[in-house]
Amino acid sequence: MSNQVVKKKKAIKPYHRIKAHANPASDYHFYYPVSPDQHDWSKNYPDIIKADDEESKKKRVEIADVGCGYGGLTISLGTLFPETLCVGMELRDKVVQYVDERIVKLREKTPGSYQNISVIRTNGMKYLPNYFHKGQLQKIFFLFPDPHFKKANHKRRIISPTLLSEYAYILAPGALAYFISDVEELYLWMYEHFKNHPLFQQVERHVAESDPCVPLIINSSEEARKVNRIDGKKWYAVFRRIEDPATKDKSFVNYTLTSPKESTTTDASI
Repeated sequence: MSNQVVKKKKAIKPYHRIKAHANPASDYHFYYPVSPDQHDWSKNYPDIIKADDEESKKKRVEIADVGCGYGGLTISLGTLFPETLCVGMELRDKVVQYVDERIVKLREKTPGSYQNISVIRTNGMKYLPNYFHKGQLQKIFFLFPDPHFKKANHKRRIISPTLLSEYAYILAPGALAYFISDVEELYLWMYEHFKNHPLFQQVERHVAESDPCVPLIINSSEEARKVNRIDGKKWYAVFRRIEDPATKDKSFVNYTLTSPKESTTTDASI
């Protein structure tokens, strides 16, 4: 075996020992800004935002991949939306280190590209309002979050009424929230919470099915590829942030999308 192959295996091996999820309730010690204006985004996007250029500082992140894992979706979003700043947010420090190194290598390999993506270590259940202004985001993603199967741990799930209100705060009216899981019980939990929240409405089926982000949430992340390798099933949905709860269409028939695709599933049959 060549030295090059040996070195490659040694470089990858440490990341294989990382737990699939971290406990969001634990007290981790890491930096987070007191308010969105206190974070220096020029460190994340040095070719786009300059610390000494006030005009460039007006450029803001509009897409957040919460619990980005190894960065598959974040990187794909950066390619799909080259003019939009995208950030991956992850709690596990070694995973953040891996994604950061991955982005650096992509930037070196293709100068001028991937300048619009970055990764931050943070707890998405606690600190999103510390990074984003009211109505700042156009898209937010929750891909294959920790199921926290035990009932006592359901409070640790990334979707809850309280957290949805926080997400609604940082999302612009009309912005979209995407979520997917290979655990049906968790999907239904997220689906019901989004459906019942006054500031979210599921998008029309044709809108979801034609959304270019949907193929990415199904296939681009490392977790999605794991599910693909075992021919697993995924459940997903797309919801829109609405401005006024009074405008929510109470007659709307909610539905579920799956991959692999199957016959239509509506609220009445769930």
